[in-house]
Amino acid sequence: MTQASAFGRKLGRFLHLKDAPPSLITSSLRGVELAVTETRDDNPVPGLSGSFTAEDAFVVSLKLHDYPDCELWENGKCVMKADVPAGATYLYDLKRDPRYVIDKPFHSLFFYLPRSALDALTEQPRMPRVGQLACELGVGHDDTVVRHIGASLQQALRRPDETNQLFIDHMMLALTAHVAQAYGGLRPCTEPNRGGLAPWQVKRVCERLESDLGGKLSLQEIAAEFDLSISHFSRAFRISTGLPPHQWLLRQRVKAAKQLMTVRDLSLSEIAISAGFANQSHFTRVFSSVVGVSPGTWRREAQGAPESKK
Repeated sequence: MTQASAFGRKLGRFLHLKDAPPSLITSSLRGVELAVTETRDDNPVPGLSGSFTAEDAFVVSLKLHDYPDCELWENGKCVMKADVPAGATYLYDLKRDPRYVIDKPFHSLFFYLPRSALDALTEQPRMPRVGQLACELGVGHDDTVVRHIGASLQQALRRPDETNQLFIDHMMLALTAHVAQAYGGLRPCTEPNRGGLAPWQVKRVCERLESDLGGKLSLQEIAAEFDLSISHFSRAFRISTGLPPHQWLLRQRVKAAKQLMTVRDLSLSEIAISAGFANQSHFTRVFSSVVGVSPGTWRREAQGAPESKK
């Protein structure tokens, strides 16, 4: 089991949770795995948190609940107390054994970010590596980007069956790049835009995505077919199609659903599964968001008659 795959269980032990919290895993950076986990305990058993195994990795934490007068520990010593406000972002270096006293309800998102993931962002020749992240104990950051990504992934954590892997990869790649730039001194790429994919590449990618409407393919798998980095592939795909891969895939699901809804004998639940949605509820939410009306309404209007089977 990889470090990222085990992160939820380690975090559960760290926070003395009864059960391992849910996690989403991505390996979108040259095989380097990252994870995001949501933790919550409204009635914790008071005491000092556990310890993570020391490793060259970082944890980015988005606090979803106020935690006043938090007693913070580092390298086995109590170093300070600080108020932790909801909505703030904190960074922790796992080499320093960050810990804190658990004595009140907590609710947070934790992103596991190994150093190798940051290094993977700087693969171009002569591009400097990401420096030390600004992991200042007790110092929170008002980070709107982390809040936005966190809110999106929080929904994915609560509905994992409805979340395609391309979306997880996309959001975690965005988080990694943001953290590297905002807290590690990485400068945004200034190289000339290399444009989109070649027509034959676009054709092949679209065929691959259409063959997997359920969204099990990862960005790493697709980019590797063209020997491209994840970031370059994602950028080039968006230039060529106008959408990032996960949004393009959602549009294809809707397109497939529309074709299937011309068949009167298929129920909406059957259409949902056939078009790659997790269930009818998922299908209805996405279709309504993209098209502007519910699937049932669209179908009745398209057929020009009352829907015979729901």
